[in-house]
Amino acid sequence: MKQIPILEGNYYHIYNRGNNSTDLFFESENYNHFLRLYEKYINPIADTYAWCLMKNHFHILVYIKEKSEIDPSKLEYSSTDKPKLISASKQFSNLFNAYTLAVNKRYKRTGSLFEKNFKRKVVNSESYFQKLIFYIHNNPVHHHFTDTIIEYPWTSYGTILSVKTTKLERERVIEMFGDKENFIYYHSNNQNLDDVEELLIDYL
Repeated sequence: MKQIPILEGNYYHIYNRGNNSTDLFFESENYNHFLRLYEKYINPIADTYAWCLMKNHFHILVYIKEKSEIDPSKLEYSSTDKPKLISASKQFSNLFNAYTLAVNKRYKRTGSLFEKNFKRKVVNSESYFQKLIFYIHNNPVHHHFTDTIIEYPWTSYGTILSVKTTKLERERVIEMFGDKENFIYYHSNNQNLDDVEELLIDYL
C-alpha cells in the first residue's frame, strides 16, 4: 500500500510497531533514549500533541511545521551532509534509524527493528483529534498493561496534567477539551473509537 506523503501544515497520527511484532523497548532507559532522540530529530520540524510508547509499538500525534516555522540551525541529521531539502519524513526515518543503531549495539543484535515504512494518517477534524488523543493515552489500558491511564508512565497524559516545563503542546491540547477538568473527565469515560480503531493495525 502506497503511503500518503507527510506535508507541511498538516496534523498526523504517526505509528508503527516492531518488525514481526518484536519488542522495541526492553528497559526504562530505552524509552528515555527514544524520547531524547525524538527531541533531537523531530522537535525542530513538528509540534507534538500526544504520544505513547508501548513495548512493541508507539503512537504520536504531531503537527508538521511550515518551512517558515523551522529553524534550520536546530536540525539534526543522520550524517554530516546537510540535505538540500528539509523533509519531515526523512527526519522520522533518522529517528528510527538512530534508535535502531543504539538498540542493536546495546543488545548485540542486527537487522531492522521497526516495520518498514512507518504508518501515518491525516488528522482533519476536531472530533477525530480529540478521540485520537484519548486513544493514544488509553492504549496501555486498551492492551491491559494498566487499569487506568495515569498508571502508565510512557505517555504524554501525565505531562499534560503537570505544570513542569515541556515542549509538548500542553496548552493547545487542554484548549481542545475546554479546560483541564474536561480533559480529565473525557479521559475517564469510554469513547466511541470506531473511526479511530478501524484505521489501525493489530499490535498484539
